Amino acid sequence: MPELRLVPLVGIPEVQADDDVAALVLAAAKRRCEGLEEGDVVVVSSKVVSKSLGLWADSRDRSAAVAGQTVRVVAERMTGERVTQIVQSASGPVMAAAGVDTSNTGGRDEVLLLPPDPDRQADVVRSRLLEATGLSRIGVVVSDTAGRPWRFGQVDFALGASGVGVVDDLRGGVDADGHSLLVTARAVGDELAAAADLVKGKVDGVPAAVLRGSPWALESRGPGARALVRVGREDWFDYGRAEAVRASLGTEPGSGAESLGIASVAPEDAQTRIERAVGVANAHLPFGSGADTSRADTSAADTSAVGAGVNEVSVVEVGVIEVGAATAFQAGVLAARLRVALWGEGFDSWFHGEASEERPGHWRARLRISER
Repeated sequence: MPELRLVPLVGIPEVQADDDVAALVLAAAKRRCEGLEEGDVVVVSSKVVSKSLGLWADSRDRSAAVAGQTVRVVAERMTGERVTQIVQSASGPVMAAAGVDTSNTGGRDEVLLLPPDPDRQADVVRSRLLEATGLSRIGVVVSDTAGRPWRFGQVDFALGASGVGVVDDLRGGVDADGHSLLVTARAVGDELAAAADLVKGKVDGVPAAVLRGSPWALESRGPGARALVRVGREDWFDYGRAEAVRASLGTEPGSGAESLGIASVAPEDAQTRIERAVGVANAHLPFGSGADTSRADTSAADTSAVGAGVNEVSVVEVGVIEVGAATAFQAGVLAARLRVALWGEGFDSWFHGEASEERPGHWRARLRISER
């Protein structure tokens, strides 16, 4: 097993537009570890690269900056008065706010954007390091920070890479006990970025580090960090939990969903969640919609209809919701959609009695609901 040495590259000044990142790294490495050696992997914060490229945006319209860097919205939640989105960024990875950031901006009242092609920027830095040192095997990782599904907190990961074997694919081999390895593929690029962050940190003003002794530096450019991004059928987290339910009913996450309400990270009362479920269920119906969720009331018996359009939703007693439509089929479809939407908001529901024709051309069905 290799013995790794982590060297923080302290003393790098605040980076300005058109600064040579490779030159700054070389000067810091000369001060800290007598320069670079064959096989070193240099990990540089994406902020350094973005600053050198002048990738600034107006902080007064942060949402526009996020939208401009977004390929698709994966999940969104209300955090106070602001909508926070998890998106697939133009740079490749899925992350909060497309990586648009206000931290460590050198005191500027602007937001910083991620490089549009992080692998290319890693390759530019690596090429200059190789040219300046005469070495043949140096790796460069451009790192950024993000959260992960199922885990609390954030870690650094490889946003861009050049000259690094970013994946150690062990599938088809055996473990120490001789058992076949069917799915194991180590994300080495991310491991290198996370290891470097242990000596870089977020609050110490150290934007780069050298990993010495790693076997992962290559003489070629390598596949780049984009090889670590899962897309299509390999992506098991294509939507957030709530967004998957809403998308199945025709409401994709993004700006269009805001009018129907977006779940908050803070606790919400039952009425708010039921109103949101009613709105989602009644949107994108194949036979028209018209329900207005503004009067849904779950606190007491209420026979008033929610909306007076083609489709109606009302709360007839605590825990019982009634839907109405022009035909039995339409009432059944609306009720079934409402069951799905309610499940996404944390409610179980079941049909409460048979659908009935209250008057010609006006059918009703009832659902009983309860908190899960």
